[in-house]
Amino acid sequence: MQDYVNKYLAHIEHDKNFSLQTLRAYQNDLNQYLSFLRNERCCDLGNVSRLLLRKFLAFLKEQGYSKATIARKLVSIRSLHKYLCREGILEFNPVENIRTPKLERKLPEFMSVNDTEVLLNQPDLHSSLSIRDSAMMETLYSTGIRVSELVGIDVADVNFLEGVVKVKGKGKKERLLPIGNYALNAIRLYLDKRGSDNQALFLNKCGGRLTDRSVARALEKYIKKAGLSSKISPHTFRHSFATHLLDQGADLRFVQELLGHANLSTTQIYTHITTERLKQVYDRTHPRA
Repeated sequence: MQDYVNKYLAHIEHDKNFSLQTLRAYQNDLNQYLSFLRNERCCDLGNVSRLLLRKFLAFLKEQGYSKATIARKLVSIRSLHKYLCREGILEFNPVENIRTPKLERKLPEFMSVNDTEVLLNQPDLHSSLSIRDSAMMETLYSTGIRVSELVGIDVADVNFLEGVVKVKGKGKKERLLPIGNYALNAIRLYLDKRGSDNQALFLNKCGGRLTDRSVARALEKYIKKAGLSSKISPHTFRHSFATHLLDQGADLRFVQELLGHANLSTTQIYTHITTERLKQVYDRTHPRA
């Protein structure tokens, strides 16, 4: 069984260009799946039944996993079995009619335009690190990119003349995004002050490329200083970016392209936010509401 899983993981790494983070998640999910099957004395993926799969899902629920995590694990397992059937290794896909747990779709947290401005103005610009932090936050808000995309930007990816930046998204897909003057000016100031020829754009205090966690830690102090919600994270900039664009009348498909969403349905969550806000204003202001 492990050989088939290894073959599948090699396929999604080399043929599907899955990111390292996604690969690790799939590997962990499938190793847990195989471990469960062995404990159930099932040593052949061809012998997996729908009943056994439902027993695995019940096991995950008993272990306290959330619906979202169980759904993700089921995606990994479904994809494995689908691949093995396509390769002619398995004749029957037991996951075919197994329903994914229904998830409650939570509206993403976002900042108001005013709160965003307050946060962006927190760095004092008296040190190279605060200048870096200002450039990071301006870039996050200006482009709506994921923090993983932010830390992957190289100096050469920023085109100051054209006002665009190249980012590497999920599945190692590259896209060109517009970037505003506030962010470009902040990046220029940072590059002038940092004194390094490292190809990575955003560096830690030791001169190496920043990590996702380092960005989150750097922003925490400004969030506290601004007196804003502790729920704000680097990803909140992405939610705020999308919400503010839609509030100002941007086309949904335009926002989809900017965010790098494969499906429009993923972007549509932001329309729910703007609709909720419209309803709140309506209820508060209409005499017959």
